[in-house]
Amino acid sequence: MVRHTDAEIERQLHVLESLVALYEQGIGRADLQAAFAESYGRNMMWRTALRRLAELRAQDRVRAEGVGPATVYRAGPGMVGSDLPTEPGDVPVSRVGARLRALVRRPVHERTPVGYDERLIAEYIPGSTWYLPKSLRTHLRRLGRAPASGRQTLTRDREILGRLIVDLAWASSHIEGNGYSRLETQNLLEFGQHAEGRTAAEEQMILNHMAAIELSIADSAMIGLNGYTLRNVHAAISENLLVNPADEGKMRDGPLVLGGTTYTPTARAQTISASLELILANAAAIPDPLEQAFFMLVQVPYLQPFAGMNECTSRVAASIPLTEAGLVPLSFVDVPARAYAEAMLALYELRQVDLLRDLFAWAYERGCARYRPGRESNGEPDPIRLHYHKELSEVVRETVQNGIAPRAEFLRTWAMSHRIPEADLDGFTTAALGLLMSIHEGSAARYLLRPGEYEGWRALFHATRGG
Repeated sequence: MVRHTDAEIERQLHVLESLVALYEQGIGRADLQAAFAESYGRNMMWRTALRRLAELRAQDRVRAEGVGPATVYRAGPGMVGSDLPTEPGDVPVSRVGARLRALVRRPVHERTPVGYDERLIAEYIPGSTWYLPKSLRTHLRRLGRAPASGRQTLTRDREILGRLIVDLAWASSHIEGNGYSRLETQNLLEFGQHAEGRTAAEEQMILNHMAAIELSIADSAMIGLNGYTLRNVHAAISENLLVNPADEGKMRDGPLVLGGTTYTPTARAQTISASLELILANAAAIPDPLEQAFFMLVQVPYLQPFAGMNECTSRVAASIPLTEAGLVPLSFVDVPARAYAEAMLALYELRQVDLLRDLFAWAYERGCARYRPGRESNGEPDPIRLHYHKELSEVVRETVQNGIAPRAEFLRTWAMSHRIPEADLDGFTTAALGLLMSIHEGSAARYLLRPGEYEGWRALFHATRGG
């Protein structure tokens, strides 16, 4: 009989609870077993799973409906997160994500000091372990698929490429505390116009992002999820920003202190080198570009292989597999700095990716509504918006008035319940997300919304883009 350690049991409980939380309509035995194997990296005997589920049920974290093989598992009232208070600017997250967010919001002195755990990369098996469940990957791929395929989709569409560079340079820098607004970023990158009141370091960070992004989408056989690309992206993004210029693009060989967290990255050069090699080998072997992107957002910052700018490097690198696959890139526009920081704290201190996964899905859905190659540049009306003008206005109005999070899955469910044909569901969902993302005080009235309704919804879900 296999004996599991307390840490293994706790992780199994967390994975099961996280998976159940993803399915509001419930999940059955077969689907739960398959999803667990994806997320955990190996199968669990059903007898063991039943014991874990019984423990979760005893704590009211999971509830079961039905008998025998027909049993369906749903989130229970004791699953912490559903009743946790939200704050203005909070991104909508799952119940498990809300629980993790509450844990990392505790004062630093109440959180346990932890170090680098090599198991996070050692236990990941490409093609068997999945941070993103299959249903989420399918959903995001459907939203992110561009009309053409390959990185040429972006490099040929100068308007989309220009917006991507400005957006990612601004958003990634904003997450780091850079004070440049999006307009100031655009003026700097396109016209060389320096913003008054901004520091030289802030300007350098913006320019570095542009150089790193342009490198990451270069039409070269050398660009990919490999050591050459990652080191050069880091060199570009850290130029003139590190204490020692020799550290630009060079692996760290000493200790590193991160502020605001109880996590301490490894200081052993051998561990850093071996772990980074394994990270890149696994990343290249992952068969799904969305999983590849998220994998880089998790593993590179957790290792902290460079002397600084590790999170920035991971954010630029994450879009490499997406553009390679002809998918919409991840720009991080609209992502609040605090939401990103808390997601990283949950990774660093709790070794859990759920909060970052929630943020990734939310940000990618919004990006899919923003970047749609081949449509914005041709000047033709969107046939979906033309045909479903009434329905789109109705779903926008209902979403705002009822205080509902702007999520694609809700919009798709709404469309299905209002008999939008299956062939138009993707287009309708994307169009509705785009309208919700772009709504402002000057357009709210066309949806028959009162100013107070729109302002309350915007404050609750951080619906508009800053800067």
